[in-house]
Amino acid sequence: MDTADPPNDAHILHLARQVLEIEADAVSALIGRVGEQFVRACRLCLACEGHLIVIGMGKSGHIARKIAATLASTGSPAFFVHPAEAQHGDLGMVTSSDVLIMLSNSGETAEILGLLPLFKRMGVPTIVMTGKPASTIAKHSDAVLDVSVAAEACPLNLAPTASTTATLAMGDALAVTLLEARGFTSEDFARTHPAGTLGRRLLLRVGDIMHTGEAIPRVRLGTTLRDALLVVTEKGLGLTTVLDADGTLVGVFTDGDLRRALDKRVDPHATAIEDVMTASPKHITDDMLASEAVLLMQRHRITALLVNDGTGQLVGVLSIHDLMRAGVV
Repeated sequence: MDTADPPNDAHILHLARQVLEIEADAVSALIGRVGEQFVRACRLCLACEGHLIVIGMGKSGHIARKIAATLASTGSPAFFVHPAEAQHGDLGMVTSSDVLIMLSNSGETAEILGLLPLFKRMGVPTIVMTGKPASTIAKHSDAVLDVSVAAEACPLNLAPTASTTATLAMGDALAVTLLEARGFTSEDFARTHPAGTLGRRLLLRVGDIMHTGEAIPRVRLGTTLRDALLVVTEKGLGLTTVLDADGTLVGVFTDGDLRRALDKRVDPHATAIEDVMTASPKHITDDMLASEAVLLMQRHRITALLVNDGTGQLVGVLSIHDLMRAGVV
């Protein structure tokens, strides 16, 4: 091993930037190759009645796992099968209803070549992502996606770097194109990621996190400002709802209303709540997505919303703090 002096800081930065430039060029070069074969690959995937089976050896295997995961989470049921393990029983995972996506930079990967006759006998459509469009695997595939690169980012031109990046990018292009073609929505995506932040943002409903029952601050028309402030303080939501004698919501009193009242130097002991409340408060329904409530708060520059059940009946109060605790913002 070379024991030369370590590079200086400037050379380290040069090397890093050079790698990124080579890999960026490799990805950019793919744009001009997205044509008839890519469309054919998409058609095969869209017509698939089973699963998309993604296979690859070595570094290509790692990329294949990621592509399979991306496909599966974006509306195209998929999983990874190790080519070597497939020859020892895992081939039973593949059916004639599936589509095979093979990753092989050389296009001559022995473990994949050994499986090709079996897949052909089963009638499984095959797609290959390869750096050698004239290779054996490519010649026996139904669709060939050219992911060849001018050079690896590795200075020895040996370690898979630019080639794996290009393959990964092509896999993303395939997955996202299929996503759009299937009409896959953000809510569909959230359903496959229920434990993540996106799942919380897109699946959580207002009714799941709002304050209800006795936690809702309420005062009647005729209540003095002083007494209303006691309710605001007790409930800790920075507001109180205002109801008429029949219990119908007629307004809301918030921190903003308090500031405006103080500016007018009103007497809190003599001022009725209806004289300082907001008569047409912003409200939402309990089945609304929590993420929509965030947008409404941002648009109107408010920190709380009243919640009704769709018929106008008050059922809750939602504050920005509720949304923060739920991880929606």
